[in-house]
Amino acid sequence: MGFHTFPVDRADALEDPTRYRFCSREELIEMLAPTADAVVADLGSGTGFYTEEVAPFVETVYGVDLQSEMHEHYREKGVAANVELVAANVGALPFDDSELDAAYSTMTHHEYADDETIAELARVIRPGGRMVTVDWSATGTGEDGPPIEERFGPDDVREQFETAGFTIERVHDRPETLAVVAQR
Repeated sequence: MGFHTFPVDRADALEDPTRYRFCSREELIEMLAPTADAVVADLGSGTGFYTEEVAPFVETVYGVDLQSEMHEHYREKGVAANVELVAANVGALPFDDSELDAAYSTMTHHEYADDETIAELARVIRPGGRMVTVDWSATGTGEDGPPIEERFGPDDVREQFETAGFTIERVHDRPETLAVVAQR
């Protein structure tokens, strides 16, 4: 897998509304199923494109990104009052055990996913909480997103979460992407 980060010099591309063809706001909210008092984390939040979409539906969203430069781009456009930006690696999150009601990642799973990182997600998401992953699929064509060899397939993602103790609620293998909803 790639285990890379998105180039900061291309951050403006993360604001492209054509991204919704791969995951719409409505789809993400439906899979996440947040409550108004939920505390969630956007893993690999980048410029906050999807963070801003989730913020109106929850109490707190942590925008987690390894690259603090991405947070600078986000601050330039304005950050919602209930969003807290966190510069951290997904494999070493600065949250207490079971602190999060949910977490989600959109097109970033391939950048961080290994057994230790998925175990870290199991640590910070409360029992009964959700993890939603939408990412480029290894079963895709490679016309968009990273090269096929840097992607996971739906069965790989399922296995990663099950190994860490999550229960899989659903797996969608789509033309270019996958979506997995897992419960802790």
